[in-house]
Amino acid sequence: MDTALVSEIQAGMPFDFIGARYTFTWNLPMEPKNLLFILSDQHNRDTLGGYGHPQVRTPNLDGLAKQGVRFTNAYCNCPISVPSRASLATGRYVHQTGNWDNAFPYHGTVRGWGHRLIEQGHTVASIGKLHYRNAEDDDGFSQKILPLNVYDGVGDLIGAVRDDPPPRPGMRTGILEAGPGQSTYLDYDAQISKGACQWLQRQAQTGGGHTKPWVFFVSFVCPHPPFIAPPHLYDSYPLNQIGLPAQNQLNEQPNHSALNTIRRVMNYTSPFTEQQIRNVTAAYYGTCTYLDEQVGKVLSTLRDTGLAPSTRIIYTSDHGESMGRRGLWGKFTHYEESAAVPFLMAGPGLPQGATCEEIVSLVDCHPTIIDAVGGQHTPEYNDLPGDSLFSVIAGQSTGRTAFSEYHATGSTRASYMIRNGNYKYIHYIDAPPQLFDLAKDPDELTNLADNAMCKQITANLKRLLYQIIDPDVIDEQARSDQRALLDRHGGRDAVLSRGAFVNSPVPGEKPIFCTK
Repeated sequence: MDTALVSEIQAGMPFDFIGARYTFTWNLPMEPKNLLFILSDQHNRDTLGGYGHPQVRTPNLDGLAKQGVRFTNAYCNCPISVPSRASLATGRYVHQTGNWDNAFPYHGTVRGWGHRLIEQGHTVASIGKLHYRNAEDDDGFSQKILPLNVYDGVGDLIGAVRDDPPPRPGMRTGILEAGPGQSTYLDYDAQISKGACQWLQRQAQTGGGHTKPWVFFVSFVCPHPPFIAPPHLYDSYPLNQIGLPAQNQLNEQPNHSALNTIRRVMNYTSPFTEQQIRNVTAAYYGTCTYLDEQVGKVLSTLRDTGLAPSTRIIYTSDHGESMGRRGLWGKFTHYEESAAVPFLMAGPGLPQGATCEEIVSLVDCHPTIIDAVGGQHTPEYNDLPGDSLFSVIAGQSTGRTAFSEYHATGSTRASYMIRNGNYKYIHYIDAPPQLFDLAKDPDELTNLADNAMCKQITANLKRLLYQIIDPDVIDEQARSDQRALLDRHGGRDAVLSRGAFVNSPVPGEKPIFCTK
């Protein structure tokens, strides 16, 4: 960010950049090590003990935070799975890759950190959910174990219906049927943790034949819905001890046209009872703890095999979960509960028990992964928007901006987020903007966009947005690509008659399409 713009923002209103809190000195470059990259799906940043939640038990992830660096202001670059994962894979924004929604899966044409490291002689293996097009694509992994990709190489076509989108079947049912039980997602994550442990054990026993540090990408599906938790974990969160989410009641929900559209499409306009809200929350909490247990198995194996001293660890999620706030469940928005993600780094050479408050996002993973294993930076990637988080931790990249965009299900027009300093600006096409001071208003209850005292702040953040993209041009590009996709699949009516599945099926599972 240029210093002139920083000064201009500060002149408009008090605008304190959130600096990193460090109690250590640390210098680059880092010695190359293996990298264990653990990804979850739809993990709300606030539902970890290490991020301050008073109830949710995540001892293994909390331990990882104590052993390393916890980022307090990390964001996805799109609050829905397929686009977010494409940004993570490539280090590029959604509008640069064209993976607009869950029917535009990543297939490797836009090359990413995996391709780059394989070309340089590194092993890059994965296990679990990718949510790419199919396992045959050259998508940046030299080995793929138990991959979950979009259904039939096509994915969720209904999400591409942007003009007058109809109510989406199955979404409300997922809330009403939440509770204790067993699901294919729980089973799948157990398979992933078991397979990940076996992979690590093989590396320790044989050395794996690696001449350079490896990357092992372990990708779980929990706590993504279905909101079904193992009974003993569900029961461990008593309903009478669970509070209600912010702005959940009808008279509290923000009356904003874009949010009203999401509620209508997702069938959330009718309120849920307090009992139903507490029930789905207990199930979500239980699934977060279940995820933590699976992560713990992998981390224990890393230690037991003796690989820990030669391996760094990253933990994050592809996006958050609304958890009933604003009357919403799922992702789909740029509020903190949806766009923010947990982000932890630990391992050799990294500080322990540190908190980094600099603003980061998933596009920063590309240069970070390259640096972690000692990969080479090549000129073709000089235009990447992210920075290595090693330099961020070292205090060499400050005053940072996070950018996110949304062109997917539940929206008729695009929305964009700029996070800079204490402020978040959300820009909507054909809908009023939002501005939040996250230092004073962390729950984002008060929109300051129309506050006369904040006019300069709003204008400057909007200017930052336009330095990245032209919002209207990108919106039309996405909608045009989505209309063309619908035409290739028989048109709007054919896509709607096909129906929708609430959750992508795990390997070997047939999707259940809902039409009502």
